[in-house]
Amino acid sequence: MSELTLRALAMTGEVNAGDDLAALLLEALTRAELSLEPGDVVVVTSKVVAKSEGRVVDFDGSDEAKLRLIVDESVRVLRRRGTLRITETKHGFINANAGIDLSNARPGTAVLLPQDPDRSARRLRAELKRRGEAEVAILITDTFGRAWRNGVTDVAIGSAGLTAILDLRGTKDANGRLLEATEIAVADEVAAAANLVLHKAAGTPFALIRGLDPSFLGEGSIVGDVVRAPHDDLFR
Repeated sequence: MSELTLRALAMTGEVNAGDDLAALLLEALTRAELSLEPGDVVVVTSKVVAKSEGRVVDFDGSDEAKLRLIVDESVRVLRRRGTLRITETKHGFINANAGIDLSNARPGTAVLLPQDPDRSARRLRAELKRRGEAEVAILITDTFGRAWRNGVTDVAIGSAGLTAILDLRGTKDANGRLLEATEIAVADEVAAAANLVLHKAAGTPFALIRGLDPSFLGEGSIVGDVVRAPHDDLFR
């Protein structure tokens, strides 16, 4: 019988440029009387990653400033409605307003997405290992909307140590039928599950996930494995 546990980890204070995310995570674990175990997945919200990497800019709240930021963070705009833009970011993500976020940002500022979330995840994973911690997977998440569906959910934008896409093509289902197109978005499923315990106003930028099937652990990249290439995209 499979069992998966998810635990939100609280952090005190505000994250600033240059802060040590590994230290902040370990402090949060200590307060929760927990420690890392092999096979754990640590979910980190993109907001604290971006803040620690100095991805915070001045923002006066005007529509003009907002649109300038969106243009600066995008390679193209797919749709427009008022000041809302559906954009393709420099990472290749399709999202609203290039992922620029004002929630939980200091007044007069806006938080941008990390420049390279996959690299950020790899760095955090390597730093934990350097400090003698158990080898774990790191997932960096952000909140995205979805075409044709109301509401938002968290998705993975950076990954290290977790298989981003589990390719089941060529295997058989329970009835022996050959699977020809099934690729499971493991990283996004884990991100969405973690969002159930990571509440925006609760000061919990980390989540510890334990019990994930070991077959889901491995090398993976969000930009390399999850972002669909334009020639495979029927909607662009």
